[in-house]
Amino acid sequence: MPRTARDVVFVDGVRTPFGKAGPKGLYAETRADDLVVRAIRELIRRNPSLPPERVDEVAIAATTQIGDQGLTIGRSAAVLAGLPTSVPGYAIDRMCAGAMTAVASTGAGISFGSYDVAIAGGVEHMGRHPMGEGVDPNPRFLADKLVDPSALVMGSTAENLHDRFPQITKERADAYAVRSQQKVADAYAAGRIQPDLVPTAIRSAEKGWGLATEDEPPRPGTTVEDLAGLKTPFRVHGNVTAGNAAGLNDGATACLLAAEDVARELGLTPRMRLIDFSFAGVEPEVMGVGPVPATEKLLARNSLTMDDIGLIEINEAFAVQVLAFLEHFKIADDDPRVNPWGGAIALGHPLASSGVRLMNQLARQFEERTDVRYGLTTMCVGMGMGGTVLWENVNWEGAK
Repeated sequence: MPRTARDVVFVDGVRTPFGKAGPKGLYAETRADDLVVRAIRELIRRNPSLPPERVDEVAIAATTQIGDQGLTIGRSAAVLAGLPTSVPGYAIDRMCAGAMTAVASTGAGISFGSYDVAIAGGVEHMGRHPMGEGVDPNPRFLADKLVDPSALVMGSTAENLHDRFPQITKERADAYAVRSQQKVADAYAAGRIQPDLVPTAIRSAEKGWGLATEDEPPRPGTTVEDLAGLKTPFRVHGNVTAGNAAGLNDGATACLLAAEDVARELGLTPRMRLIDFSFAGVEPEVMGVGPVPATEKLLARNSLTMDDIGLIEINEAFAVQVLAFLEHFKIADDDPRVNPWGGAIALGHPLASSGVRLMNQLARQFEERTDVRYGLTTMCVGMGMGGTVLWENVNWEGAK
């Protein structure tokens, strides 16, 4: 029987506040699976017209699928969240683009007709599970010179980008990082980020129980002078520092996707429409340029140019990676379309969870910007990839 593609909408998205990884971080004594369970439960609570049994799939990403991030976390989190046992789930790993891939794959399933409603998201507890824990890279990567040794160290790939684009100086990267911190501070002050944060219980053997209600990583008031003297851990006299890169973080995200006609039937309010997505590969040693070909493919396939894109949410793994993307598309470093509420340099980047954070912010911005029709969420991915998703604003005034 032939299948007819259906429109897919982003209904709602939530996340835990992001914490700093390590023994003093918010979630040092909190399990990773409990973080994503909290996000799933909040989605169900916020959308009471959705019967839980109508959820057809739960796709949850984790980069380090071990310990409390393992056990087919999409399924185990669904059970722990109290969804009916009839609701299946699975785990995804595309490093930083895990949650983005969860959205893409379940969205494609909805469009194809296999699902009506799906939950997609990601979790990363980098304090419990540092990136690369337990992995055993095949020696042929280096022995056969398939990749440069720097390809396996993300900070080194960012230094390689500075080499490739010498016009992107440390000063430019620091200036971009300071703007990200300021934009996050401004967004917090305006109450724009808080609506999608899920208050999350935290426990400390020393301090007892507490509640995480806001992101831990931001450093409001950061100046270019503050960043100028930071160490460059990946290269002597390098350009990449803790100030112009995302930190090591813990957190979880989840979002609700549905066929547009089913969303209307169930009384769910669409917030943006999934138009298309694209993933692309690049040389692993300069993985930060991944968003460029992914976005080029996507725009070409949809007969669009960057001039048609009114909002861009790009993950800030490293400032240089964002600036390389902007430079390629001839976008100014301070273009107001780009991360208007700041990004991962300030908010944090719990690897596989970050894709849905980008989508949460874009959906909120669409609500304010009815003059904008199209927006992008895009990110670089370890081992040399990039991913981009194209969204349409359901509130676009031109559609009325």
